[in-house]
Amino acid sequence: MKWFLALVVISSTVAFAQNNGGATQDLSTLHGVADPPMLGIHWARGANPNARVDEAAAHQAGPRKSVNMTYHGGKIMQTAVTKAIYWGQNWSNSTFVGDKISGLDTWYGGFGGSHYAMTSDEYTGSNGQVGSSTTHQGHIVDTSTASGGNNTSVILNEVCKEITAGNITPDANGNGYYPVYVDVKRGNAGYCAYHSVGMCGTHLVQFAFFFNLDGDPGCDPVDTTTGHSQGLAALANVSGHELSEARTDPASPGAWYDSSGQENGDKCAWTFNVPSVDCPGGSKWKIQGEWSNAAFTAGTGYPNSKGQRGCLDGH
Repeated sequence: MKWFLALVVISSTVAFAQNNGGATQDLSTLHGVADPPMLGIHWARGANPNARVDEAAAHQAGPRKSVNMTYHGGKIMQTAVTKAIYWGQNWSNSTFVGDKISGLDTWYGGFGGSHYAMTSDEYTGSNGQVGSSTTHQGHIVDTSTASGGNNTSVILNEVCKEITAGNITPDANGNGYYPVYVDVKRGNAGYCAYHSVGMCGTHLVQFAFFFNLDGDPGCDPVDTTTGHSQGLAALANVSGHELSEARTDPASPGAWYDSSGQENGDKCAWTFNVPSVDCPGGSKWKIQGEWSNAAFTAGTGYPNSKGQRGCLDGH
């Protein structure tokens, strides 16, 4: 079920190899699909991901499905080393950029050690436990013409290009997380962002994709308290969703997701407990919660869109 969402953009299951800097990588072992999978898709408001549910798989799961996420045997990210990529010609335009790059540098810099990051610390994998410590290495601006996110391998190639150019030093333990923010509008796409995983040479990299969300009501958290621009507020909210999911469910065969394939960010999407969440350094953000099995079991979380009380935002 979880991987069924990837079929929105993946049309074959043949082995896929890409060439980057003379190195060829076989990505067929990553979920057995031709392109890296779209994981943790952050659907826009009003989109209907249930229309893409594999009904046969859902039926086989049986009528008594667990509300909580369950463990599927894979690794987690004990930490994350983040570096953002801003891709597209408009990132050279100061009017377009506004507070987005500086704001997201602040957001990623304040994520590590925050109470918000700690909402995912309960989850463990075959390589240990998720930790709230992260390191942000700043950003890269690439003003070449950007692509939309429908082809995940194109987004992975952008990350690999920056590695080949020496602008990114991949984390040796596979904890590098590289969000790609493009200047391309969402248009008719039903999603705001997603995360994924792939290979650049011999390096396993986590990456994510984000549309330009300026003036996009379908991906807008409607932040009226923090003073951030609408475009920055929208990107920060979906960034919290994707980074939290990458830490708890980064790669094949998968770590934490529920019986319908939803990861911790999916289960609390578009639900907000307080007007803003504080991060170290004093920054404030309107940001969705993340699902906590422990909070749901104890009845201490706030309700998601289904009324299930398992969401935490670290407030």
